[in-house]
Order: sequence, then structure tokens, then C-alpha cells
Amino acid sequence: MQIHVVKPNETVTGIARLYQVSVNELISANELPNPDRLVVGQALVIPIYGSFYWVQRGDSITSISRRFQIATAELARINGISVNQPLQIGMKLYIPQQRKVNAEFNAYVEPFGNTVSNALEISSREAAPYLTYLSPFAFRVNRDGSLIAPPLGNLPEIAKRNRNVLVMAINNQEKGQFSDELGRLLLNDQSIQNTFLNNIVSTAKKYGFRDIHIDFEYLRPQDKDAYNQFLRKSKARFSKEGWFLSTALAPKTSSTQKGRWYEAHDYKAHGEIVDFVVIMTYEWGYSGGPPMAVSPIAPVRKVLDYAVKEIPSKKILMGQNLYGYDWTLPFTAGKDIAKAISPQQAIQIAAAHNVPINYDTDSQAPNIDYVDEAGKKHKVWFEDARSIQAKFNLLKELNLRGMSYWKLGLSFPQNWILIVDNFNVEKK
Repeated sequence: MQIHVVKPNETVTGIARLYQVSVNELISANELPNPDRLVVGQALVIPIYGSFYWVQRGDSITSISRRFQIATAELARINGISVNQPLQIGMKLYIPQQRKVNAEFNAYVEPFGNTVSNALEISSREAAPYLTYLSPFAFRVNRDGSLIAPPLGNLPEIAKRNRNVLVMAINNQEKGQFSDELGRLLLNDQSIQNTFLNNIVSTAKKYGFRDIHIDFEYLRPQDKDAYNQFLRKSKARFSKEGWFLSTALAPKTSSTQKGRWYEAHDYKAHGEIVDFVVIMTYEWGYSGGPPMAVSPIAPVRKVLDYAVKEIPSKKILMGQNLYGYDWTLPFTAGKDIAKAISPQQAIQIAAAHNVPINYDTDSQAPNIDYVDEAGKKHKVWFEDARSIQAKFNLLKELNLRGMSYWKLGLSFPQNWILIVDNFNVEKK
């Protein structure tokens, strides 16, 4: 698979000819929202096996082979050249497909209201072939340990048809907010806790859930040990049923990190107790904060570098956003709210306002600056093939279990095609 960044005056026809693919293949692979009007800086995935590389100043057959982790003699053989042959700038070399690694992928899907919308169901069906786990979000818990189910619709059937583990995601929200008091009751009152666990078991059996996923957030720091003990008790209970136990963890960089989101999340203990964790490595740029990349690579790496010291790497799913945000400027935190958009919508915005897509190499994320019809300035940060490939490279470098997506419903077709190019998706 090749990633091509559109240059001025390039067209779909010309790019297809360059890589010897059909126009329809190129449009289909990217689900191009603007095939007749590409945007300068737009990243395209080219549906070819392997990739091409054009020789640049200072390159040698040895440096190129090292860059793509292929033997020099093999690279020369594939391209019909001598290992001692000088390379001309602009020379086109074929790079064979890189070895795939096994990985697991989860995606949350969050229905609103009392039904799973047709759009969410379609999005789930499209993503399910690329997933190990499908996670309807989320069951809520009452203070007596009873459960409030989200609408499930056809999600259990979709998971079964695609050999996805159906995940029972459970959180401690009340009235749309994470509640430390609800967490306190569930973790410390043994009578309520036993009722809670009994309800999980009966519900999981009813719907066919095979992973119980605990997303308890903003817990009291003093409940850290109680949370760990609850997980030990849950693990013993669910293992008898043959189920996985997983947790969602805040993105920490040390065991002593302060703050309501962090202190009750004990990386080392979770790594010892549960089958796997989802680390929420996104929302640095968020709807209520100033414009920035949602999951900039440097902070993501810092969190994961710490995580692999505390948790076995093969128990870690890296969190990844499938969306971006559009901020209206000037942005006032606490007053203004950015709009969530899909990568496809971001491309349409750039095309409609005739502005280029920029790429920030520090964040490894694309962004757009534009002025709307009312004269208001905007900043958009989103994801594209380059940014997701950078995360896939980090996943492989750190030997992680896989990736978890928040959340289905906003279109990002390049992500799924790049999964196939990089990984063998494990099914359970």
C-alpha cells in the first residue's frame, strides 16, 4: 500500500496512471468525497501490493534497503539492478509488501436514544470484518447494582456474523457524568457489589457478551485499592464463565500522576489482573479545549512508553480517535465548543473553501485553516492515512496487543484499508 500526498494540479487520473491502478480503484479505496477536485496536501491510499519509492538526493541502494528493512541484494534483484549501480534522482523503485504482524482491534459504538440508528448499524457492519471486539457503549449502573442497558439492536448479530467478541462495556456514569460516589458504592459496599456482579453475569449470558469491560473513571483516589480488589474478584468470577475481563485506563505517564482522572487507575495492578486494557490515548485536543491534534504522537508515545513498563505489552490496546474537531476562532475555553467531524468531512471542508491540507510533523496529524461564509476563522485537526500509519508504526514498535477506536459512526475509510495492509486481524 502506498500513501500519496496530492500536489498542486494533480488529478485522480494522473495519480492513477502514476501508480498503474484504475481511477475507480483509487476512488473506491479512499471513498473520495471530491474526485473531481482534489485538495493540495490530501493523503490518498494507493491500492497496490507493496509500494513505490522515488530516489532522492543522497540515497543509495543500501540506505533505501535499510529504510524499508529489506536485504540490499533482494531490493536490487526485485528492481533488476546491480547492488553497485549508482541511483539516479527520480528513479522509481518497487518496494515489496512488508511482513504483516498479528494484532487485535476493538471499536466502541455509542447509540443515542432508544435505538441503534441505521447509520450506526451500517458503520458497525462495515467495520466489523476488521475488528476483534465490538463494544456497544455503555451499560450504566444504578446505586443498587442494577443495570441500564444501551440499545443493542442488531449489534449482537453483527458481532456473531463477523466473529467479533461482543463486549459488555460498563461505566459509572450518572446523568451523563462520571460519578465518584457511584464508584465508591460499587467498590466498597459488598452487598451492592455482589448484586452488581450477579446482574453482569445474567446479562452477559442473555446477550452473548464474552468480554466484560470496566470503564470506571474519576474515582476517588482512596478507592484505588478497592478498585483493584473488585477487579480480582470479578476476574475470578468471569473466568469460570470463560469470559475476558478488560478495563479502560486514563493516559498516565507515571504511577504518581495527580488528578481525579488518574490516581485510582493502577497500571501495574491492572496489568497483573485483567486480560487486556484500553489506554485512552486521545483527546489532548478536545471539544472544550483549544485547537490542537486530538492524539499527537509525542504525548501518545510518552504514555505508552510508561505503560509498557508497568503492563505486559501484549495486554495493551492503544486508544485511537476516528474523528477530528473544527474550532471557530478565537476560541474561549469554558464558553465555546468545537464541532466533531469525520476525516471525510474535513476533506470536504478544505475543498469547499479552496484551502490546502497542512501536515504537522511534530504531532503527525493533518490540519486545515479556513474562513467561513460569515468571515469567522476556523482551525481543523483530524486524522488521515499518514497519521494513522504513524500510530500503526508505534503499535508495532512497542509490540502492543492492538488498537481500540473511539468511536464508530464518523467515516474514515483509509483506516480500515491500512489495517489490512499492516496486520493480520485476530478473531476469537
